[in-house]
This record gives sequence, structure tokens and C-alpha cells, in this order.
Amino acid sequence: MSNPHFPHLLEPLDLGFTQLRNRVMMGSMHTGLEDRFYHYDKLAAYFRERARGGVGLIVTGGISPSRRGWLLPFGGTMNFLGDIFNHRKVTRAVHEEGGKILMQILHSGRYGYQPFIVSASDKQAPISKFKPKALSEAGIESTICDYVRCAKLAQKSGYDGVEIMGSEGYLLNQFLCVRTNQRTDQWGGSIENRMRLPVEIVRRIRAAVGPNFIIMYRHSILDLVEGGNSWDEVVSVAQALEKAGVTLLNTGIGWHEARVPTIVTSVPRAAFASVSGRLKQAVKIPVIASNRINMPAEAEQIIASGTADMVSMARPFLADPEFVTKAAQGRVDEINTCIACNQACLDHTFSNQRASCLVNPRAAHETELQYRKKTVTKRVAVVGAGPAGLSAATVAAECGHEVTLFDSALEIGGQFKIAMQVPGKEEFKETLRYFKKRLQITGVQLALGQRVTQAELLAQNFEHIIIATGITPRKPSIEGVDHAKVLSYLDVLLHKKTVGKKVAIIGAGGIGFDVAEYLLHDTNTSLPISLPTWLREWGIDLEAKEHGGLVQAEAPHPLREIVLLQRKASKVGAGLGKTSGWVHRAVLQRNGVKMLAGVDYQKIDDQGLHITVGGQAQILDVDHVIMCAGQESLTELMPAQQSEQGPRFHKIGGAALASELDAKRAIKEGAVLAASL
Repeated sequence: MSNPHFPHLLEPLDLGFTQLRNRVMMGSMHTGLEDRFYHYDKLAAYFRERARGGVGLIVTGGISPSRRGWLLPFGGTMNFLGDIFNHRKVTRAVHEEGGKILMQILHSGRYGYQPFIVSASDKQAPISKFKPKALSEAGIESTICDYVRCAKLAQKSGYDGVEIMGSEGYLLNQFLCVRTNQRTDQWGGSIENRMRLPVEIVRRIRAAVGPNFIIMYRHSILDLVEGGNSWDEVVSVAQALEKAGVTLLNTGIGWHEARVPTIVTSVPRAAFASVSGRLKQAVKIPVIASNRINMPAEAEQIIASGTADMVSMARPFLADPEFVTKAAQGRVDEINTCIACNQACLDHTFSNQRASCLVNPRAAHETELQYRKKTVTKRVAVVGAGPAGLSAATVAAECGHEVTLFDSALEIGGQFKIAMQVPGKEEFKETLRYFKKRLQITGVQLALGQRVTQAELLAQNFEHIIIATGITPRKPSIEGVDHAKVLSYLDVLLHKKTVGKKVAIIGAGGIGFDVAEYLLHDTNTSLPISLPTWLREWGIDLEAKEHGGLVQAEAPHPLREIVLLQRKASKVGAGLGKTSGWVHRAVLQRNGVKMLAGVDYQKIDDQGLHITVGGQAQILDVDHVIMCAGQESLTELMPAQQSEQGPRFHKIGGAALASELDAKRAIKEGAVLAASL
């Protein structure tokens, strides 16, 4: 019987020798837990929770088939019998919950962060400081044997199959494209030669593991780099892989070194699904769509329209392990939606930290951060309904406490209400929708639209009072700071004050970049930006008529002349997210935003903003100067010292540390504190 809510998405997928319980796949994400044997109990708990949540197929983070394939020194590897014991913890956990799981085999090639890397040729990657050695014929044969051994060990470990990573610019992708394959032997030159390595790997793995083992290949269908493959070449490779024994074709979009965003918040939902649809017409095996699919409605549409046979959602399962169960039960408004911020997942991964999730700090920390019902119920007040306060209030209530949430505003949201005004950050409204529902479900009492005093809090006999009042914009000590030309970022983003055509923004942190992007957007044009507009802005051809799918980007027509300034002499935007900061810098550069570092601010007057840069004085003739120069904590409700008799006071989020607005830290602090009460 089909599901009444999402009949196509939740329909089983028959692979002949086995069946998947639905069309939802949790795609591969490297968490960092894969790399150390002593973390496998935690990894098993992480996957168990997702399998219990109903996902049809899970793929692990990348596991190397050899030391030369390591992403980082001593990374997760499957190359001898002793490795299977830890992996059996993972497969057992998933199978006990009725799920199926594949191990991803990932050889980093020239992307490795270690000195023993190899590739098709000796061309260094722009994102690694190490130069690879070109594989010899013997090295290629050894690499094929590594893959086969790795797949056989995965089978012994209880995995239902393997995913062979052939996209995102890793080793097999490096062999496939002339960008990185400049060989003149049988492994280079024509596409038939360049595909020889991945095809031979699949053929030999199939011979080694037999017919009843899933082999999924993640195929780069849009490279988005110069020297990438044409569409005809993409199809030729897919058909050869199918013939060699692939069960499922997963799709990958873009190399890690591509200068086109593929997974950040500003990418329209399901932007690349149509490319998967074209590939599906060319092969007979099931094809999986991926990238920026984060809610059931989009996923259902992709399957119902015949665009793909499955959908891959990776980060959405960090955000909410119960995604499938909630969709199946018609509880979509309870889904904790991935907002594609990358701040706690990819940014952590590329900094060699354990991955987690901004909106769900329990992700990859399931054994450490637990929301258990308490035997003693306490009365808890939370002041401030921004990210920190919402997290604290809902977790405390989930743990069984009696919680009241205060805020002077009439609506919840705090800084998220401001962030969602910025083009490309519309997903933040999903987080507020989720928290609004959680407040109802957990029974938090709301006291909105009233500014509570410390005396009023003390009079209500709360046992814990959590101060999450956030921040107020800091007013820098610049002569003329009260001039009519001066606006705060709240004036612009929240109060929608009119802004002139020539603007100086003081402060080039995250808020400064947000304000600049907001001012470049025509407020008469609805958000989110449409897919055709976004494709033109970034120069993407989904039909891949040109090699790599890149075309000339449309010339921008900036609404304003903007100068973004900072006191620090470091590169403007250096403190932005590791995997998304470059996108924000690129948007501003493309629109002609001038960025100045090492600025001394002299004064603001009718002439404009007087500054000194490198000892040279200049006047910026601007209509407005917008202050994004830091914040100050709002902590007037905190007592001078804790009373031994009265309630216990706590402060979290911006109220605890105003130096940077960090929703990841705020939500985690709220959850950790609430779980400990």
C-alpha cells in the first residue's frame, strides 16, 4: 500500500537481488568518526539513529582503499582483515533497524592532505599543498587491486554494497578528465582510455563480490571546471560502467576546486536534478539525483516526474535523523531542515574536526549529547527567543522541565529574522518554522511582546534562569557617528530604511557581507532567486554543451556602488566559513564591491566617510555609512553574583560572547546547557 503523503518517494525500489524500503538515500558525509578505530561505537550510534528514522539506503563517509589514497594522514582505511571488526559494529546497527548500508571507497588522488598522494598526472591541485606523483602502469594495477580488496573486505564486514567515489574531483574523476589526465599511454588521451581505470575497477569488483552485492558508482555528471567532460563523454562513461556491473548510478556535481557553488544555501533547491534526468534516459539502471534536495516535496516531485529513481540527501540527515519517518507520517512541519550553511559539517571536515550540524548539535554526538527525561521537574525561564534561547527552551522542555520563554518581540527568531532577509539565506525561515512547532510539541509557555525585568523573574520562583538576550550593535567611537548618513545594520535589514546608491559599510565580518549582498539585490525581485537567473549569474550550462558545463557568466548590473571596509590588515572576508566564504567574496567581487583592509576611520560628515589607508587620506563620497562594526552583549538581567538561595542564572549565545554572531555555538550552548539541568 502506497504512502498517502509521498507515494513515489516512499515506494520500495527493487534491485532484483534485493529491495530498498524507499527511494531515499542518506548520501556520504565524512564525519571524522571513520578515521579512528576508537570512534566506531559512536559511528554505529550515529548510523543506527538514521536507519531507525526510516532512510532506505545509507552510505558511509569515505574509506580509503590504501594509504596512498588517504585524505589525511591515518585516515579511515579498509585494507586488511583486522579492519572488519570495527565496521561490523556499523553494519550490525543499521541492519538491526531494518536499513541497508554501503561503504564508500574513496581514493583522494591529488586532493589528499598528505605527502604520498598520486594521480593520473603530476598536476598539483589548488586545494592541496602537496604535488602528486603520476601513477605508473604498475601503480595503476596496484590501485585496482586495492579497490577490489577493499570491496571484498567491505562484503565480509556485512555491508550491503559499496559506493565507488568517482566524482567531486577525486582520483577516478582525475583520470576521467583532460584537466588532470595528460597521459599518453592506454590510460590517457581518448575518453575510452581515460575511463579505463574506473571501468576496470568496477568490472573486477563485480567479479570478486558476485552478483548479489550492490555496486554504486558516484559519477560526475557536471564537472564545472575547465577541462571537464562533455555531456557525450559523461554518457559514454555511464554506459560503460553499467555494462561493467554497476547496480546504481549516483550523481555528483562539481569538483571541490570548482569556482561555482553547488551545495551552499544560495544554490536553488534541486538545481541540478534535471541533469540526472537526462542521464536516466541514457541508461537502464536506477539513477540517483543529488545536491540541495532538503525537503520531501522536492524529493517527491523528482521521483514522480521520472527525473530520477532515488534522491540522495546527505546533510538533511545530519539535521534530522527522523526525516523519513516524519515525512511518512505527514509531519513535515516537524522536520528540522538542513539550511545548507556548511558551518558545522563541511567546515569542520575540512578543518579536521568532527562534523556536526548547526541546527542539530547532536549529529555525530549521539552518545554524548542526549535529551533524556529527568526524574525531577524544574521550573526554567529562558529570556530571548533567538537561536540560543529557542534551543535551550525546547531541549529543556523535551527533558521534562516546565519552561517559560520570554522575549520583548512579538515573534520568535532573534538574529535569524534578520539573516533570512539576505538573498541566499531564505532557508533560515525553515529553522524558525521547526522551532515554532517544537515549542508547541514540547509545551513551552510563551511570554512574547513583553520586556521582563530581573525582579519579575525572581518573583516567579524559577529554579534556573537562562539569559539568551543576544546582542546590540556596537557603536564605534568615530567622530560624526551620529550623522544623518549613518545607519546600523538593523536599520537596513530589519527596519528597511531607505539606502542611497553610494554606500560604505564599516565592518567586513559576516554581517558586513550580508548587508552588502542585501544591498546588491533589487527588493522588488522576489526571493529566492529563480534557477534560470542563478544559472546565468554563475555561468552554468545544465546541458553541458561545453566541456565541464561552464559558459560565460552574465554581466551583473549592480544597484549600488559599495565599499566594504575593515580595520584589520588581513584579507577581507578571511574569517568567513571555509567552504562558503569564497562564494560570498565572489558575489561581491563580481558586483564591483570595493574591499579595503587596514582602514583608519577619521570622521563622518556631509562630505562622506573620511579614512586613512596605508598612510593615505581619502574621502569616500557616499550617501550612507552602515555600521557593522561588532556587537555588545545584552546582559542587564544577569545578577552581579549568583545567590546561594535563589535561582541559578546562566547566559548563552550572544549574551555570553558577543565578539561574533555564531548560530552554531548559540544553538549548541542552549542544547548542552538544557540537557544538563
